[in-house]
Amino acid sequence: MTLSERIAQVTRKQWIRGGIWSAIYIVFVFWVAWGDWASLGWLVLLPVIMDMFTTRYIPWNWWKRYKPAEKDEPANPDANPKLYLICSWIDAIVFALVAVYFINVYIFQNYQIPSSSLEKSLRVGDYLLVSKMSYGARVPNTPLSMPLVQHTMPQWLGGGKSYFEKPHWDYKRLAGWDKPEKGDIVVFNFPTGDTVCLKMQNPDYYTLCHYYGRNVVHHRKDLFGEIVYRPVDRRENYVKRCVGEPGDSLKIIDNIVYTKGKNDTSWQQEPDREGKQLNYYVQTDGHVLSNSYLEKIGINRDDRHKMSSTVYVFPLTEAMRDELGKNPHIVSIQVENEKEGGDVYPLGQNTWTRDNYGPIYLPAKGETLRITADNYPVYQRIAQAYEQQPMRIGDDYTFRMDYYWMMGDNRHNSADSRYWGFVPEDHIVGRPVFIWLSIEKDQPWLKGHIRWNRIGKKAKQ
Repeated sequence: MTLSERIAQVTRKQWIRGGIWSAIYIVFVFWVAWGDWASLGWLVLLPVIMDMFTTRYIPWNWWKRYKPAEKDEPANPDANPKLYLICSWIDAIVFALVAVYFINVYIFQNYQIPSSSLEKSLRVGDYLLVSKMSYGARVPNTPLSMPLVQHTMPQWLGGGKSYFEKPHWDYKRLAGWDKPEKGDIVVFNFPTGDTVCLKMQNPDYYTLCHYYGRNVVHHRKDLFGEIVYRPVDRRENYVKRCVGEPGDSLKIIDNIVYTKGKNDTSWQQEPDREGKQLNYYVQTDGHVLSNSYLEKIGINRDDRHKMSSTVYVFPLTEAMRDELGKNPHIVSIQVENEKEGGDVYPLGQNTWTRDNYGPIYLPAKGETLRITADNYPVYQRIAQAYEQQPMRIGDDYTFRMDYYWMMGDNRHNSADSRYWGFVPEDHIVGRPVFIWLSIEKDQPWLKGHIRWNRIGKKAKQ
């Protein structure tokens, strides 16, 4: 059949569908190619897309010839009901996987809050819709992967990696609406999640090496398991609040964050969020604090720790602390000792603590910094792990990316930048938009298991 004959057989509906999908594809290619016009070469596939809906030189729907005849239709001599059913399911599944893949990579991603680091803003059990377009979607480093699976296939599918390491694409971020700013809640890939001990993933590999020694971690596979490497887009997803932007200097004094921009002459205190919590020792006169009372105060079951018959440890906001202070059975409420937080970043290199930290400079792309014996431990990982560039004491080092500082509102129960350092721009995933589901695991199904009042709410910033 000639081209003109094929074109003559194309219906108006087919032309419309082909035109719509071609337009979507053109817009997508220009979005991906923005600033890298060589990528416009992907437009070479445009005739293939039009062929799928119109001329069909390629027999895309070859399997439909085996469709059994419906009622009042002439019998189909090639009918094969089983083959037609199988191919129909395969066609639907492949289309769904491709659609989910592109939506998940470039538009939206589902994310579940796994820990209490932002507890009063985002609660454990909240399911979020995360916008990839807010900060600009990243072109995936590992494009060949299973949709909706971060790095490991489910055991019922055999386990193992959910992605192919090759091809591997370099970091590129598409045009977005804005950049992370102080106060934003941000989803990002765990920076020190590049190397992972499969049997002990918390704390991270570098912290384990710090406490146990690298030789022990690598040889005690019975305790730590196999050690694997993960590319940036396959590292665990974390969610924290941005408290420092590129170009800022930051310090923490008695749990209060101060920042100073490169053009500022003085330090500015960052406003405390309503949900900011600290751990407190709460001592009673021997009276037992009931679960119902603690639940009324807002203290979750997982956060109720008893050190002795009269001493509890709770994470509390200022409002919760004041409410507890009204209880006549409470003898004292004291903030937890800063030493309880353990070593902070850079591990073993300073006297900083989680409550009194810095000052530290957050590198901005294109900025140059003189590397000294004092700041080398702070920026060494940036050069070695994130930018793969040499860095030596005495050099002037120019940074190739922007770096952010992320912290949890639940300050004493948050593994954040104080423990593993900077978040590079290529690790930024997106911004939480709203909560589409919220589960309270401590409650039965018919008595508050689903937090209906949180569904549909915006993710608090």
